[in-house]
Amino acid sequence: MTNPKIELFDGFARIGKVLASRSRLLLLDLLSQGEKPVETLAEQAGLSVPNASNHLRELRATSLVRTRRDGQQIYYRLASPRVRKLVRSLQDVAHESLAEVRELVSDFYQDPDALEAVGMETLNRRVQEGEVIVLDVRPPDEYAAGHIPGAVSIPIGELEQRLQELPAGQEIVAYCRGPYCLFSRQAVERLRSHGLRACRMEEGVADWEDRGFPVAAGESSRSLE
Repeated sequence: MTNPKIELFDGFARIGKVLASRSRLLLLDLLSQGEKPVETLAEQAGLSVPNASNHLRELRATSLVRTRRDGQQIYYRLASPRVRKLVRSLQDVAHESLAEVRELVSDFYQDPDALEAVGMETLNRRVQEGEVIVLDVRPPDEYAAGHIPGAVSIPIGELEQRLQELPAGQEIVAYCRGPYCLFSRQAVERLRSHGLRACRMEEGVADWEDRGFPVAAGESSRSLE
């Protein structure tokens, strides 16, 4: 006779097993920014395309990701917003429970000058009043998938070469993928080193949208001229 509770928890354990992989968690974290083809995922995750494909196959087998075809290209996306929240919950629990994770976050992810990050409510008000320039330092595909309305897209790898596009007299608020992404901290460090007034928003676009603030999509970026 089968035990339904045992079978149920076997199903729970199956999800836990597929999440017990650094590479698969990284792929899910990247997909929380929007759908991507395997080649982009492999490059951004630092994996070979065959390796990324194998991990994505495991994620698809447990219905954590879905696919769509556009011609010869196959795009991957999270199966639902709950998957993104699951990954964030796992990250937050690890941060709360593991001393080594807290030390890494403290050493590498917190504001370089120990200043508080700008909260979403404050940033939304300041954006509406035109007080700040909002800088999206994620890759272009993630900006196109969804960004804070009016944000300027300058990927972190292009920031040094495009500093002249940013006015010296206005405060800049940089954001990236969320609290466990280094891009916004790196951006703030570089901007301040060049004498610009800069701080960061700790949260990402998904958090912004969850709070009920509008999100724009498309590749065009606000002009600073």
